[in-house]
Order: sequence, then structure tokens, then C-alpha cells
Amino acid sequence: MSIRCRRCRACKPARGFTLVELVITLVVLGILAAVALPSFMDSIRKGRRADAYAAVAAVQQAQERWRSNHAQYTTSLSDLALGSTSSSGYYTIELASSGASGDTLASAYVVTARGNRGSSQASDGQCRNLSMRLRGGNLEYAGCGSCEDFSYAVSNACWPR
Repeated sequence: MSIRCRRCRACKPARGFTLVELVITLVVLGILAAVALPSFMDSIRKGRRADAYAAVAAVQQAQERWRSNHAQYTTSLSDLALGSTSSSGYYTIELASSGASGDTLASAYVVTARGNRGSSQASDGQCRNLSMRLRGGNLEYAGCGSCEDFSYAVSNACWPR
């Protein structure tokens, strides 16, 4: 039969964590955060692209209403009673004529949504700038991270269909 003393530390079971265990835990958490955070931010940016899609769709609908009362489309957002910023403020909206040879405002226009500086969309390396062109009744889409000129096509990776 052994007798245990109540005052001796050596006789009591150890409780808590050691400093080494805490440091290892912090290192593992740091590595997980470094891997997960960029992926998380990409998901946030991809979700916020819906703000640009909605703004472009609003311009498209307003353009059709405008053209039903006028002989051609307009290049002024104020004519359409729309602002130059998307509803959540992540994008600046621009409206212009097509610029392609032979296109007139009677049959073509371009609407572009550019990620605002100071928002997370400015860091969207894949689809910071989104553009839609109506040309002869056909919609063409483009998107890029940092381009100024777009390559329009019937489909684009930045535009879900």
C-alpha cells in the first residue's frame, strides 16, 4: 500500500499543455490559414461577380426599353436612369458604342463592368473586367483580369451560362 502526499507536485498528475505543444498547434493553424485564405478570397470574389452580372443585365434591359422609344441605343447611363456603380459598389459600369467598323448605335453597344479599386474585386486576377457586347441582335461576352481591349465570343469563362 502506497501513501500519496497531497502537497507534493510530483505526485499529482500533470494538467494543461506544454509550451512545445502550443507552438506546434500554432504552426499547424498558421499553415492551414496560409493555404485556405487565398482559396476563400477567390470564392468571395467569384460570388461578388454576381453584382457585375446584375448591373450589366440592368443596363441591357434599360437599353431595350430606351430603344423601344428611340431609333437607336444610347451611350449615356443617365439617359437610362442608371448610376455608374453597381448596386453593391464593387464595380464601375461603363456604356459605349461598339467601336467595331460598320456598327452603329442602331444595332450595337458595349457595357463594361470594371472592379473598383479599394474593393476585393480589384484583386480578381481572372475576371476583374467583365464586358458584354450587343451586336446585330447577338450577345457576345468577354472578361479578363487586367486587359483594356476585350476579345468577345459567344461564351467566356468569366460569364456563367
